[in-house]
Amino acid sequence: GAGIQADIKTATSLGVYSMTAVTAVTVQNTKGVKSVIPVPPNEIYNQIIHTIKDIRPNAIKIGMLHSTRVIDNVSKSLSEMKVKKIILDPVMIAKGGSKLITNSAVKLMKKKLLNKVSLITPNIPEAEILTNIKIKKHKDMIYAANILLKLGAKNVLIKGGHLPYKIMKDVFVNKKEIAIFKNNKILTRHTHGTGCTLSSAIASYYSCGKTLKKSCDMAIKYVNHAIVTRP
Repeated sequence: GAGIQADIKTATSLGVYSMTAVTAVTVQNTKGVKSVIPVPPNEIYNQIIHTIKDIRPNAIKIGMLHSTRVIDNVSKSLSEMKVKKIILDPVMIAKGGSKLITNSAVKLMKKKLLNKVSLITPNIPEAEILTNIKIKKHKDMIYAANILLKLGAKNVLIKGGHLPYKIMKDVFVNKKEIAIFKNNKILTRHTHGTGCTLSSAIASYYSCGKTLKKSCDMAIKYVNHAIVTRP
C-alpha cells in the first residue's frame, strides 16, 4: 500500500492516468521495510525516456531515489523531458525507521534536484535531514522551509504529522507566501503509504490545472478523508 502501489492507486482514484518508472523493489508490509532491491540506474532512465516518447506527461511525481547514480539518471531524464510540473517526495526514512537513502544521495538531491522541481514534500524527519536542524514546533517547520528555499526549492510543503499536537499543521511556503493547512489529528496506526498518496494526489490535481497551493489543499483533504473512511 506504499510506494508505487499507492501512487498508481491514488492517480487512478482521482481520474488521471499514471505512467511509472520503478526505481527499486521493496520487501515491506505496513510495519516496516525488510529490504530494498535497486533497479539498475540506466534502466530507470530508459523506463522514463521510453515512456515519454509515447505519452508526454502533464506532471511528474518523484518518489524514492536511493543512490547518487539513480539521482543522476533521473536528473538527466528531467532535463530531456522539460516538464514544468514536478513534485518531489524526498523519501528517506520508512515508517518503521529504516533508512532508504545514502548520505551522499541526500547531498546530491539538494544539489541537483531541488532547483528542478515545482514542490518538495518532506515530512519532519526528512526536513530535518535536508536542513540539519531539529524541528520541535510549527515555527521550526517554517524556518526549515525557508532553508530549503535558499537551497533552490521553489515551493515547500512540510508535513506536520510527526509533531505531538491535536491540531495538525502542514506548512506551505514559497518566497511570496506562507499557508498553513490545519486539520484535527486522526488517532490511528493505519498511516502506511500516506506520504506517497499525498504527493501523488498533489501531482494529480496539479496536472489537471489546479494551482499548486490548491492542489496541496485538496490532496491533504483527500488523504485525511482516506484515513478516516478506511475499512
